[in-house]
Amino acid sequence: MTDRPSYILFITDQQRYDHLGCNGHPVLRTPNIDAIAAEGVSYDRFYVASPVCMPNRASLMTCRMPSSHGVRSLGVPLSHDNVTFVELMRAAGYDTALIGKSHLQNVSDWAVQIEPPEYRDGFTAPPEDLAVAVRSDLDSDEYQYERQPFYLQDDPQVPLPFYGFDKYVSVLRHGFNTGGDHELHVKQTAPDVHKLRSRDIQFPHDYSCPQAIRVKIPEEHYSTSYIADQTVAFLESRRGNPTPFFLMVSFPDPHHPFTPPGKYWDMYDPDDMPVPQAYVADDWDPPEYVKISERDRAANPSLGQNAGFTVAVSQREAQEARALTCGMISMIDDAVGRIRQAVDEAGVADNTVQIYTSDHGDHLGEHRLLFKGAEQYDSLNHVPFIWADPKGESGARSSDLAQTLDIGSTILEHARIEGAIGMQGQVMAVAGGAGRDAAHIQYETQRPQEAFGSRPRVHTIIHGQWRLSMYLGKCQNELFDLKNDPGEMTNLWDSADHAEVRAMLIEKLAEMEIAVADRVPLPTAMA
Repeated sequence: MTDRPSYILFITDQQRYDHLGCNGHPVLRTPNIDAIAAEGVSYDRFYVASPVCMPNRASLMTCRMPSSHGVRSLGVPLSHDNVTFVELMRAAGYDTALIGKSHLQNVSDWAVQIEPPEYRDGFTAPPEDLAVAVRSDLDSDEYQYERQPFYLQDDPQVPLPFYGFDKYVSVLRHGFNTGGDHELHVKQTAPDVHKLRSRDIQFPHDYSCPQAIRVKIPEEHYSTSYIADQTVAFLESRRGNPTPFFLMVSFPDPHHPFTPPGKYWDMYDPDDMPVPQAYVADDWDPPEYVKISERDRAANPSLGQNAGFTVAVSQREAQEARALTCGMISMIDDAVGRIRQAVDEAGVADNTVQIYTSDHGDHLGEHRLLFKGAEQYDSLNHVPFIWADPKGESGARSSDLAQTLDIGSTILEHARIEGAIGMQGQVMAVAGGAGRDAAHIQYETQRPQEAFGSRPRVHTIIHGQWRLSMYLGKCQNELFDLKNDPGEMTNLWDSADHAEVRAMLIEKLAEMEIAVADRVPLPTAMA
């Protein structure tokens, strides 16, 4: 085992591909993450399996698509019936740890937004235990470990291993309301700071974008610093330990609310931020979902102050959100620098693969929108991915297509561990694989939306220069030419000149849907 490499997977929450210095951002400075890129391979075409937290994080862990692992949308915990790649690494002798955000289980007590069925007069309604087509125990005690009530107990201890992790230090949510082990730590070590954890207690500021909150929490008590502290301690504890490890370092930022603390609040000027194309394009006819968002925001300017769904914003609000996002990313970059130094000091740098990615993006003003929703734009689906193997290629860029569910399959291959039957990830070239021909993205939400209908679904394929999305519901399907229209401003779905391209992509999407139809559980006999 001692010749096998160790792995550190840095993952952020809601960070677009273009929001790194090494990926071409004109203002944002990320020297430490850029250093990982200089030591490895940066992927220019890396996509999520689903552009929202829980489904995509479940795809990361299981190497499977949402339609297979069952976490189709927010609100569905990852069933322990799924095998994770971390469990396979643990079984092969790896030490495993997760420090930061998991979000494999629900973190809120908000009510389900699915309308209850209306049973017809004269028909017998099914009893509660037969009302849903598949029985599950996803509301049982073993799926409550990321909710606040669990951490209100005396000495709450998450049973280990947790989805394969033998060590789990939890940060459950975002901004000033992180919860989990981080909140317990602040309560115990800095009770006066804990009292500052409210949006009603903030420094004055003149930002108008939704969820811009200038927290009074000092930098050293912010979640990013806590995660760095805990990670450095973990690495220091491994001095002289020959057992290889897999460590996931999961930052809740730069997900909204926009709360960079201390010096990071005004590190970047909104006036210096790039202006999204939708604010300057004179001939752009917005799709219906943009028009609806703009109408709703005009009627209710406070819309979005508490929500996580897409809202329309002005150009100024978009630039403010971008500046604050850059501040949060710079703080993450400083934390990554501390952790990389600890890797060196622990004497494990020469045999540790460092990986950097995010679980999905944010509109940040693209198409005059903020946050995320059923929209399938590149700003939501396209995220960073960097693989730095000290024994591999350095300073390279790859145009290969890859996705979140490929990460675990690639790590397993690189570590010489066989995957489980039914895993669907493809091995990337960095581990000797062939990669994939097209990216396949699945999205579902329980929240009814005027433009998309009740419980909207949309499936997407990215192949060559094209992005095709098919919406099940009210929204018009989409076809975009990413080469000639990188801002995705002209929908070609109804273009007669692109009928052959559309037909080819629909056929290919159908093939990919068939390919990820479950072949597990396996048969138990011939027949």
